[in-house]
Amino acid sequence: MQLPVLNISQFKESAPLNEVYINSFSKHIQRNKDLISKPHSHNFYLCVLFTKGTGTHEIDFDSYAINPGRVFFLKPGQTHFWKFKTQPEGYIFFHSQEFYDLKFLNHTLHSFPFYYSYQNPPVVDLTSQQLSLLQLKFKEAYIEYMQPNLLRELKIVNLFSDIYIELTRAYTTNINLEKLKTSQYSQILEKLEHLINNHFLKEKLPKFYAQELNITTKHLNRVVQKTINKTTSQLISERVILEAKRLIVHSHDNLATIAYQLEFSDYAYFSKVFKSKTGLTPLEFRKNYN
Repeated sequence: MQLPVLNISQFKESAPLNEVYINSFSKHIQRNKDLISKPHSHNFYLCVLFTKGTGTHEIDFDSYAINPGRVFFLKPGQTHFWKFKTQPEGYIFFHSQEFYDLKFLNHTLHSFPFYYSYQNPPVVDLTSQQLSLLQLKFKEAYIEYMQPNLLRELKIVNLFSDIYIELTRAYTTNINLEKLKTSQYSQILEKLEHLINNHFLKEKLPKFYAQELNITTKHLNRVVQKTINKTTSQLISERVILEAKRLIVHSHDNLATIAYQLEFSDYAYFSKVFKSKTGLTPLEFRKNYN
């Protein structure tokens, strides 16, 4: 059983714009409760602003508190799940990469630090002043989305850009800018993450990724070390373990089948590797999570 991957079209009520969705958060969870009641992933970029409510937001097995003034970002493929203690309010929007990138040919989504790398935190906390400003911008985008005005798509994508710029300024206030700058090393890291995401099941050695990037393995390791203080092998291993966690808790497949899906020679070796990385066997991890 594979984790469900939700599509933008599943959330639309009528015939709004293609590749984009905007709603107030309270309406979103009411109308789509059957879609989002279980852990799932998306094939689009997601941004949500909370103005009220508390709870927990789990993103790829990391838990974050939900509080007023907190904004979350998700990239395609990431798994997530909401658990609320008090009634949430705010705004949510998501869109495809094409919806944004085709409008800004010289400026892409990956220019924003929260979408640039999986290593960067998927959350930012706003000051009261920032919250007031961005709440108005989210509301304006929502109102525009709901009305069939002339040049509506262009207006919305420009509002998204404005929102992302303000969020980037808030995001970089307390984060080391050296780690976020789009240098040549950062660009290589971004391409590496994309390659790992596409090939980690079959290719688990740094040499393959260095060849794909047309650089030496030594230089690739230097890039990864300088940008995020890890090794290439660590990044590959982390992606494998993340996929293992997803399959262990979000599917009903037996653990031996999961080991086979992840290209391990047998379950015993898979269990040994998994425990060395997480401190738990796959069976213990499944039981603890459930």
